[in-house]
Amino acid sequence: MLQNIQSKLENGDSINLTEAMELVNLQGSECMELLSLANNIRSKLGDRIDLCSIVNAKCGLCPEDCKFCAQSVHNDADVTPYPLMDEEDILNMALMMQEEGAARFCIVTSGKETANEDFERILGAIKRIRRETSLSICISIGTLTKESARELKKAGAARIHHNLETSEGFFKNICTTHTYAEKIRTIQIARDAGLEVCCGGIIGLGESAKDRLELAFTLHELDVDSIPINILAPIAGTPFSGAEPLTPMEVLKTIAIFRLILPQKNIRVAGGREKNLRDLQCLCLLSGANGLLLGNYLTTLGRAPREDIRMILDLGLIPGGVHV
Repeated sequence: MLQNIQSKLENGDSINLTEAMELVNLQGSECMELLSLANNIRSKLGDRIDLCSIVNAKCGLCPEDCKFCAQSVHNDADVTPYPLMDEEDILNMALMMQEEGAARFCIVTSGKETANEDFERILGAIKRIRRETSLSICISIGTLTKESARELKKAGAARIHHNLETSEGFFKNICTTHTYAEKIRTIQIARDAGLEVCCGGIIGLGESAKDRLELAFTLHELDVDSIPINILAPIAGTPFSGAEPLTPMEVLKTIAIFRLILPQKNIRVAGGREKNLRDLQCLCLLSGANGLLLGNYLTTLGRAPREDIRMILDLGLIPGGVHV
């Protein structure tokens, strides 16, 4: 089966959902062959590992009811809300992460949308980062209008981050205050404005393996540029606080199958990798991923950037940035 899939991909053909589902239950040596195949496909994109970082520029008090999120007012997580950071503080964080080795920097805010004075401050921060760093700038501020997307592009943003989170069929189990269609609309607006799109999701929410693969095929259809794969790290006070964690091999197989479905895209392993992959973290970069989120996450800590840089170098890979 793996040989047939390899031949299809080498001929420029795509695999389908039925073929992808056959890979889910691979075990033992066949599982390792899957990871190796995904790594070989990744290697055709080069040996540079795309490193991005984020700043939680506005935290908490989000009216949306996403069950995994510590920042939702519907959940009872131990998070201290704060308003949008000053331009100078956002810039200083960008400078620090550039020094740590990041090639991209994403400004993230809580809430369904960002407007008025907050939006203007973000535009100002983008312009400062563009002038004073070499970082590629990503923005994650909720839903967009055509006008706001154009303004972000004009200010110097290169990319919009807006996760679908899971499959369309499973989405209702994690959020009811906005729709899948709204998310796709924001992605389309960003694209129309000439912005790249970073869009992925979270695995380990109780979804089926088919749900994960349906997300991958949706991302393929939308032709997004970068796919972050987060692994649920259960947070006390959220409905998923007692969720059963995925095994490291489940995570690695998911990354590998995403690579087969999305052979030309930037696949980034993000939140939850430290807790879920444990001692196998380096294998995510030998299973098809070609990007990492460097440093801390929104409300949880990552590991020291120097440890990830060392891991990349130890694998004979190159830390930095790639442009897809």
